[in-house]
Amino acid sequence: MTRINLVCAMVLLSAGLTCLPAAAADDQPSSRIGQQSVGLVAGGMLPVRLLESQASKLNGVAVHPSWQITLTDPIGDSWWSGTMALGAEAAFLGVTEPTGAYGIGFAPKVIYTFTSFGPLQPYIEGGGGPLWTNFDGRIREQGSDFNFLVWGGAGARYELTAQWGLIAGVRFSHISNAGIDSPNSGLNYLLPFAGVSAKLF
Repeated sequence: MTRINLVCAMVLLSAGLTCLPAAAADDQPSSRIGQQSVGLVAGGMLPVRLLESQASKLNGVAVHPSWQITLTDPIGDSWWSGTMALGAEAAFLGVTEPTGAYGIGFAPKVIYTFTSFGPLQPYIEGGGGPLWTNFDGRIREQGSDFNFLVWGGAGARYELTAQWGLIAGVRFSHISNAGIDSPNSGLNYLLPFAGVSAKLF
């Protein structure tokens, strides 16, 4: 799927969700502890070269389906009031430059969501886990097919209904094999992303 097709699909999905009825204020649960949600985000990988040894421009598309569970009710009573959540997500990377390659991974993550802005819910998150790739012999910075993907970022969820929401944000991601093989110069990329989420219960 090309980037243009991916963007068109996201726009059509978003437009369809906006036709759903708006959420009522009293639909919100009195406690958010244990609330679960699933999401799907996708975006284009933009290369970031921090070291001279990171010569390759890593371009492609990344898709991340995810699940999370809220661990706390809102903490604090100021603008920074928010909830903590734990989650897990899969990573599907389709690399187009410097050559065709792929990555498939899994990562636990931690999310802090600011809850004092009404239907707009900014958040910060981070996570990391194993990434299986075919980089060895294709991308010169990494001499191993087994790598790790570590990332951190920020975004926002806008509640369209009591269940559905739109997500947008950006991540900084780093791929490394943690020195288990050579070379291990590492690869970095920014991931501007957009997607949807749904509360399960």
